[in-house]
Amino acid sequence: MVGEWFTLLRKHFRPAFGAAAAVAALVPGVPAAANPVPAGTIIENTAEAQYDEGGVVRTVASNTVQVRVDELLGVAAASVDAGPVTVRSGTRVLTFEVSNTGNGPEAMTLEVVTAVPGNGFDAALDAIAVDSNGNGVYDEGVDAILPAPAITAPLAAGTSQRIFVILTVPAGFADGAVSAVELIARTATGSDAPGTVFAGAGESGGDAVVGLGGGMATATGQMVGSSSTVTLVKYASVSDRFGGSSATPGATITYAIAASVTGSAPVDALVITDGIPAGTRYLANSLNLDSAPLTDAAGDDAGEASAAGIAVTLGTVPGGNSRTVTFAVLIEE
Repeated sequence: MVGEWFTLLRKHFRPAFGAAAAVAALVPGVPAAANPVPAGTIIENTAEAQYDEGGVVRTVASNTVQVRVDELLGVAAASVDAGPVTVRSGTRVLTFEVSNTGNGPEAMTLEVVTAVPGNGFDAALDAIAVDSNGNGVYDEGVDAILPAPAITAPLAAGTSQRIFVILTVPAGFADGAVSAVELIARTATGSDAPGTVFAGAGESGGDAVVGLGGGMATATGQMVGSSSTVTLVKYASVSDRFGGSSATPGATITYAIAASVTGSAPVDALVITDGIPAGTRYLANSLNLDSAPLTDAAGDDAGEASAAGIAVTLGTVPGGNSRTVTFAVLIEE
């Protein structure tokens, strides 16, 4: 008889055992459900007993018990840049993704830390933006800037939001210097020790309960500085009319100007200029770039030359490269 009653109770309380399993899924070491029950869901069940009274089978039901599923607060954050972002001074953007790992809609409060211990340089935070058009790339004037304090719109349970951190990278850092930037995301309802309850703050008026992560997550993005310097070295060699190297009237001075770019970054709009020194005159058609002749006329190649001086436009020169300009003058006699 006892066995029959237990069978009946187990049969009619099966939903309650299912609810207990869902609660167990929140305990450390127990895998969480792939699709947690949404916050605000009403779980209800009614027990039933069946008995025989004088040959008549009768059934009796208990009262119905209802339990509202509380909102579990959880957030995850990650950098989505493919490794450290190579940067030069100026405006740069780091990309992150923030996910709602809870079971109810939740807004996220965002904080950015740029002064991370060990940084080779610290960028300045300009703004935090959300990916308004969903294309995964920051579009200035399209993607919405979050006013301070930066709080996202509520994210549905299990969904993510791409976040752009817009920074100003300073000048003067060493080539190859590394800088970390942290994005801290917190559940807007509150964050605290796991299990902390915010009464009545959950979906549909239920409680909100802080999950195992404490309602907070931190993601780290990295930048590596790329900078270069230009070194200019000028040489002169003399050839006199006697086959020697005396700087006598009528002798030719050939100047070589070597521009070397040191560092990993390219330099742009590099132009080398030099004036024709007093007491000499430019030797026509002597202008060369890396041993290739240039014309004296302006506009038909990278160089131009006149009685006043020479100019050679090198444009963009990658880091680790050098270019050499040569030209000749005649010592007046």
